[in-house]
Amino acid sequence: MKTLVWNAAETMNIEEREVPVLPENEILIRVEAVGICGSEIEGYLGHNSLRIPPLVMGHEFCGRIEQVGAKVPNREGIQVGQKVVVNPLLYCGECNSCLKGLTNLCASRSIIGIHRSGAFAEFVAVPASAVVPVPEEIDSFRASLAEPLACSLRATRRALSQHPFANVVIFGAGGIGLLCAMMAKILGASRVMIIDTNAERLQIALQVGLDEAANPKEENVEDKVKASFGSKGVDVVIDAAGFQQTREVSLKILNPGGTLMNIGLGIDGTNLPINHLIRSEIEILGSFTYTRQDFKYAVDLLVSGQVTELGWTEVRPLSEGPNSFAELVAGKVTNGKIFLSV
Repeated sequence: MKTLVWNAAETMNIEEREVPVLPENEILIRVEAVGICGSEIEGYLGHNSLRIPPLVMGHEFCGRIEQVGAKVPNREGIQVGQKVVVNPLLYCGECNSCLKGLTNLCASRSIIGIHRSGAFAEFVAVPASAVVPVPEEIDSFRASLAEPLACSLRATRRALSQHPFANVVIFGAGGIGLLCAMMAKILGASRVMIIDTNAERLQIALQVGLDEAANPKEENVEDKVKASFGSKGVDVVIDAAGFQQTREVSLKILNPGGTLMNIGLGIDGTNLPINHLIRSEIEILGSFTYTRQDFKYAVDLLVSGQVTELGWTEVRPLSEGPNSFAELVAGKVTNGKIFLSV
């Protein structure tokens, strides 16, 4: 089978590999569509210690069941030929976090495409518990958004939980930022502004229905926020970029009592004005991946067509994988998401 293999920092190769030998409790998926995640760009650059080359990445995908392991329990929808998406986050179900329902924080969690081979390949073997059947009529590329949408849904839902009808500002117009913006609108935000230094991405954001856009290279963000939102101001900022400047500006534009939700894993150490946070009672939250419930909600939104891939994504063949990663790093990709067709 053809695979896209990360072999070293900034080195991706198309290679022929054997189809995985299927364990008795797993399911073999023939991959149809797989998205490139922003975290995989960090892995490609060698900035992520969890990813160790050689590795077949790819954790946002849709395909069809090719083979079912001999010891997989009978389950509705688990049959050869069924279209499925895969929840790539694997957890133990027994640690303190899992028992609290926080399976995304499992002490021994692992992720398909990071800790084991993923879907940048024609076939991938996955645990049966990770398989989620989807209707035949849903587009495979749309279905592949289930994983990033689940991430975005969880972060946005938690950020807005104390702020009904809030004005929302989002840093980053990549896939996660755009999906957070779409979720904010669905969850009742009054107005949503997205901020990015890529003018083409901002234009796409406006075309898919966001209210406002700002480019720090061309205008003062603080002034733009004040002009756009007036006396009501901004109660929620979602940082899908994760840099010193985005975190710093977020705190400057938030109302007292507002919430800064961090989902972008850009940098680790950050200088923040703690006294300002104390005096303003600004809440700082982080959001990591999703629970099974979040994933189910994401699938439901995609199946119903409330969230789609139209207008902000593009499709390339798997053979274009190496070039796609190089272009993403170079900032040459204007769409919010690249799917690879396998």
